[in-house]
Amino acid sequence: MDINIAAAAIMRPDGATLLVRKRGTTAFMQPGGKIAPDESAREALCRELAEELGLTVLIDAPVYIGRFSAPAANEAGSRVVAELFRLDLDRPVQARAEIEETLWLERDMADGFEIAPLTRTSVLPAIWG
Repeated sequence: MDINIAAAAIMRPDGATLLVRKRGTTAFMQPGGKIAPDESAREALCRELAEELGLTVLIDAPVYIGRFSAPAANEAGSRVVAELFRLDLDRPVQARAEIEETLWLERDMADGFEIAPLTRTSVLPAIWG
């Protein structure tokens, strides 16, 4: 089963990217979430960022990177299909809703944390080259 989501590669000026860990899970991943039937990927992303991190994001601010897929981190037997956007940010975020923890991940830290398959195999290579 495919799970269609919108996700953000939120980037700090120093090159770190923001990852989140949802309550009751162990893997860090990009913030974002499922796209509702009545919304676009951009609309879903802006809604999710407001709910999860308290961020108000203008609909045209995120830059589209592409579509990526990988086994879902938290739903066995499912595949996540993500519309990925980049968003540059230089202000604090606050974990809200189902988000238990946030992490600014730098390149040299990637091996020190449990990272969701989509993030490890697709997102990090796309944003860090």
